[in-house]
Amino acid sequence: MKQASFDVLGNIALVKFQKGVSSRTKKEFARKLLSKQRSVKTVLEKTGRFKGRLRKQTTKYIAGEKTKETLYKENGCVFRFNVDSCYFSPRLSNERDEISKMVKTGQEVLVMFAGVGPYSIVIAKNSRARKVYSNEINREANKYAELNIELNKLKGKVVLLPGDIKRVTKKLTYLSHPPTQKKVVNARKNFISSSTLNVPAKFDIIVMPRPQLKDTFLHEAFLLSKKRTKVFYYDFCKEDEIPNVLKKVKSEAKKTKKKIKILKVKKAGEIAPYKFRIRVDFRVLN
Repeated sequence: MKQASFDVLGNIALVKFQKGVSSRTKKEFARKLLSKQRSVKTVLEKTGRFKGRLRKQTTKYIAGEKTKETLYKENGCVFRFNVDSCYFSPRLSNERDEISKMVKTGQEVLVMFAGVGPYSIVIAKNSRARKVYSNEINREANKYAELNIELNKLKGKVVLLPGDIKRVTKKLTYLSHPPTQKKVVNARKNFISSSTLNVPAKFDIIVMPRPQLKDTFLHEAFLLSKKRTKVFYYDFCKEDEIPNVLKKVKSEAKKTKKKIKILKVKKAGEIAPYKFRIRVDFRVLN
């Protein structure tokens, strides 16, 4: 009987045991894992799923070095983060690589729900994007994102836009008209930083690897899109529910008076039995 599955994030192995596995068996499994995979220095047990918009999880120490911080490498990039306080999925490595290859020279990219920066940094490092703007609400994830930008020598090419994307969108749309001195003064009174004043109000590409929440955040994406903007939207559903997701995307477009063209629908991994993460690629036509 299969007792465990695991992901390796740099020096840390995250193990998910089946119910009923004894502590002794868990420790034996961890010791064997440490001896077989020399790069792994710490074994942690997954004791809770990622929850909420901050996407935090809980893990329990099993064996090896007592740490929850790791240095992970993928797609020619490095990422440091805490596995409990920051969301990171190694299973999306191919997704990040695929999207980076679709970014054209000089494009400006917005990544929503960016976490510690994996999408933002892979795109910036492996494409000729002009700039990549990285939005995340989790403060600790933003601290690691800032560190990861430095580790990957991308300062100035990846720009952090921390905070609630709804609030960030309001700031950017507020400044989307020709700025007057009065508007700039009012913007600063409303906590719009000088760095935000230099951010475009519309983007060429918007990437949305969002958490499992009811809110689609498509309204914000459409407000920040322009003619020809390409959006990569992630959702979660069973296979027979995919038409409902497409209907939802089209409905949100209609509400904001946007016309769109669905370019591709792709399964981007199974997250539970018969339930998938799907990616909907679409272009805004007006």
